[in-house]
Amino acid sequence: MSYKKNAHPNGWDKSKLVSRYVTEGPKSAPHRSYYYAMGMTEEEIHQPLVGVGTCWNESAPCNISLNRQAQAVKRGVEMAGASPREFTTITVTDGIAMGHEGMRSSLVSRDVIADSVELTMRGHCYDALVGLAGCDKSLPGMMMVMIRLNVPSVFMYGGTILPGKHKGKDVDVVNVFEAVGQHAAGNMSEGELTELEKVACPSAGACGGQFTANTMACVSEAIGLALPHSAGAPAPYESRDEYAQYSGETVVDLIRNGGPRPRDIVTLKSLENAAAIVAATGGSTNAALHLPAMAHEAGIDFNLFDVADIFKKTPYLANLRPGGRYVAKDLYDVGGIGIVLKELLDNGYIHGDCITVTGKTLAENLENEKLPEDQDVVFPVKAPIHPTGGVVGLKGNLAPEGAIVKIAGLEELVFEGPARIFDGEEACFNAVQNKAYEDGEVLVVRYEGAKGGPGMREMLSTTAALYGQGKGGKVALITDGRFSGGTRGFCIGHVGPEAAVGGPIGLIKDGDIIRIDAEKGTLDVKLSDAELEQRRKEWKPRKTNYRSGAIWKYAQTVGCARDGAVTHPGAKEETHTFVDL
Repeated sequence: MSYKKNAHPNGWDKSKLVSRYVTEGPKSAPHRSYYYAMGMTEEEIHQPLVGVGTCWNESAPCNISLNRQAQAVKRGVEMAGASPREFTTITVTDGIAMGHEGMRSSLVSRDVIADSVELTMRGHCYDALVGLAGCDKSLPGMMMVMIRLNVPSVFMYGGTILPGKHKGKDVDVVNVFEAVGQHAAGNMSEGELTELEKVACPSAGACGGQFTANTMACVSEAIGLALPHSAGAPAPYESRDEYAQYSGETVVDLIRNGGPRPRDIVTLKSLENAAAIVAATGGSTNAALHLPAMAHEAGIDFNLFDVADIFKKTPYLANLRPGGRYVAKDLYDVGGIGIVLKELLDNGYIHGDCITVTGKTLAENLENEKLPEDQDVVFPVKAPIHPTGGVVGLKGNLAPEGAIVKIAGLEELVFEGPARIFDGEEACFNAVQNKAYEDGEVLVVRYEGAKGGPGMREMLSTTAALYGQGKGGKVALITDGRFSGGTRGFCIGHVGPEAAVGGPIGLIKDGDIIRIDAEKGTLDVKLSDAELEQRRKEWKPRKTNYRSGAIWKYAQTVGCARDGAVTHPGAKEETHTFVDL
């Protein structure tokens, strides 16, 4: 693609760029009048238009610094000879949505983010996208829309929070969730709980452990959609602005060079690399939902079982919370995500020939990385924390479509016990708060799936309360909903098919014996096929309380967790992409 010969003095030929519909020729005079109204010059109007999309808002510290970083992106775009157009979209921040009805909005927001950015880009004919995201679902949402649109794109993470300090120890928001359980158990006073909540989150940035935000930030570099090292620095660090500016410059280079575009970058190999970084860092189980959703946008088959296969053969190397000792800032201080990727690359666990937004391969990007000695944040492959990944896929007669468990930090990988059934998280949380359960039980929280919740809520309030009561290894919890990246203990999520569609988790009863084997990768209930089939005949669908609105709309279209809980047919059904209009 050439931009050298054209009628405009700025050197851009826009005949193959979608912004031509709103900036070129007599028919675009009305559109140009709007740009003049915003103070743009004639030269700026005839340059490529670059969407700078952020999830900035005042809902949580995860997003509060994105506006500042967006200004740096815009400077980079302008310096490279294109015109930035800033816009924002929503986020639902899990730390605030957690433990009540608001959590039903969380996973829904991932698809709303992708959809709203798509509509903004399509409606205004922007030629490229730099997307900045800070909180959990906003990261995969922003990357999904990049792949969907397939315009030149660069992703940038807003950065992690700095660790808080309490009684001389680093703390984060998960410590506060667990402290609620300690308080309920009588092991922490209300005054100490108040003291902790005031110091746990001392700055802007997303949760500090290897929870969903930092997990998907690692994915952004591993998959090649983000610049090397751009995910590392904490949100308050002004060095992030340098990466933001460079992201703006890079996206203009991608326009000028004709790529690589997101679907050149997001391939089966790069998705496997992304799954490997999740496993190696003991990342969030939510990645097993988001990676298939990203693959879906590219028309690639890559479901929960494919993710689990990578998890199973990738060593667990990074000593990060919640299963380990350190937070994202500590990883940044010893070299960042690149040192984990280099260790995996040098030992044959990832593909080095995948192209990235730099125009170079992943191996070329990692050429100068080296695992430092005299540190215990990242372990070498020859002496891993665990020989297989920190996250494991499960399958069995209780989960024919699969389930997922985070084993990072677990000592025992097999659990068997009688079921105690709860239809919804609130019932389970109340039982935990009142200690209305027994050691050795498997707590089953059902009707919390993507369709049946609706919204596939996370269960951090419940699991943290269990852990705070000292029961993290004494009971197990399974759900057709999700777990936070901050969850620890024997907790299995994404059980499919979900209860709302008649999955086995909706058929079991109190006292049924459930066996979880994270070594073998199995999840079974000790019932015969005949008994399960008889119960299925007696089962009746349930109505939810969401009979209208966005969450109802989501429930009508959302698919199963195994395939990413996606809400549209994906790239396989396309006749063309946005840039081919």
